[in-house]
Amino acid sequence: MRSTFFAASCIAALAGVAHAAANHSQSLPSAFAPPQVFKNAHLVRLTSLDRAYARETLTVVIENTSPQPQSEYYLPIAAGPRTTVGGFEAHDKTTADPRPLAVDIIGPDFFRIRLATPLAPQQQQTLTISYALLSALQPVPAQLAQTAKQYLRFAFSAYAPSAYPTDLQKTKLKLPTADVPEYTTLPAELATEHTASPQRQGTIFTYGTFANVPAEARLPASVRYQFTKPLLHAERLERDLEVSHWGGNLATEERYWLVNQAAALERHFSRVEWQRQSFTNPATMALRGLVLPLAPGVLDPYFIDDIGNVSTSRFGTSRKEALLELKPRYPVFGQWKYSFRVGWNADLATYLRKVAATDAYVLKVPFLEGPRAGDGISYARVTLRVILPEGATNVQFATTVPIVDNTTTLHKTFMDTLGRTTLTLTAVNLIDEFRNRELLVTYDYPRMAGYRKPLVIAAAVFSLFAATWVIGSIDTSIGKKKDV
Repeated sequence: MRSTFFAASCIAALAGVAHAAANHSQSLPSAFAPPQVFKNAHLVRLTSLDRAYARETLTVVIENTSPQPQSEYYLPIAAGPRTTVGGFEAHDKTTADPRPLAVDIIGPDFFRIRLATPLAPQQQQTLTISYALLSALQPVPAQLAQTAKQYLRFAFSAYAPSAYPTDLQKTKLKLPTADVPEYTTLPAELATEHTASPQRQGTIFTYGTFANVPAEARLPASVRYQFTKPLLHAERLERDLEVSHWGGNLATEERYWLVNQAAALERHFSRVEWQRQSFTNPATMALRGLVLPLAPGVLDPYFIDDIGNVSTSRFGTSRKEALLELKPRYPVFGQWKYSFRVGWNADLATYLRKVAATDAYVLKVPFLEGPRAGDGISYARVTLRVILPEGATNVQFATTVPIVDNTTTLHKTFMDTLGRTTLTLTAVNLIDEFRNRELLVTYDYPRMAGYRKPLVIAAAVFSLFAATWVIGSIDTSIGKKKDV
């Protein structure tokens, strides 16, 4: 059983290393332009606006137009002054391989996608590229009454971002509601169907089809739609996983710095009005509470906000999962911030396996857990610390989450000698769709290293008794004793 688990872990690790190792940024000259060795035979962009961030998926058929095989496909970074791109992934749809392709951030302007195998001249390949646009949704108006409906504006280009010319393309917007008071209308002569864009089918808006679109062409457009829900954004998340072999325990603590990016209140908050609303439960842009789904069997959950546990929490378990429900002491309206920490313990045997006949261990844990918000939540910066037992060596990791920085240091805790080996991973611009992405950590932990702390404790106790005996045997009287 253990060897099977380790084999599967190694396969998953190989899948993650190719993706995790290519998440560094490379600088290029400011005048860099991708070589025109591809064209897009057909491109469809789907933009989903039903969450607190915009999620875009490009399905593109690329064709090698050069006389040599090509393996590097470039995509412009479609971001504005306040918008950041996160969760970028690319997959080859012509194969059954589920692993993402390697991606580099090239300078400030481009993503570079490395094809698994070079594409031969005049051949085609289908790619699926997905990413999130964080902080791209702007409340209009920026201030609202406490009970007013919220509307968001999303500005975009009707032409999908591309570094290459495109034969045929269209852009689809998936909106959360049919209440869309404003949207850009494009003239009929731009589309091949000679009809004005967009075409509406329920909550789906379609711009195009557009033909013979030049490289990096833009066609500004915008849409304003109702979204009376909170826009949750974690400015920072610090997540600690502490592994204890002696206690057989995996202790988890998460520290959140949340902000609601929804429209701000134009007047002071009214508690009386809020209590009146609680009976009718209307839609609101305020955060009422959070639900954290945890693994079955977790123990001792706790919840503390900045000034102590003055908010309401409830914990329930079942065979499938455990739920920790949190309710802040006040509703978190637009532009308000809320900081808190949660933690729990779990049986280490659920996450850790020992490789037979070796001193190696494999730890398999979720990289990101956190709240399960139906309206979505984005993370600007996530710092994950895996605190291993003292004496752990040869630490390696693999994950499909894009990592921008990783370090291995020592962390001193109670009764440590040199300190516990700590792996620190940093990721930026993540979204809640990365929940439960796996992190594999392998390390060596010799048998004698496990006895280090008991030996230190025994030596300390022995030294204490020895020191007490030595001090007690010292004659501390003043003057000489007289013979009787």
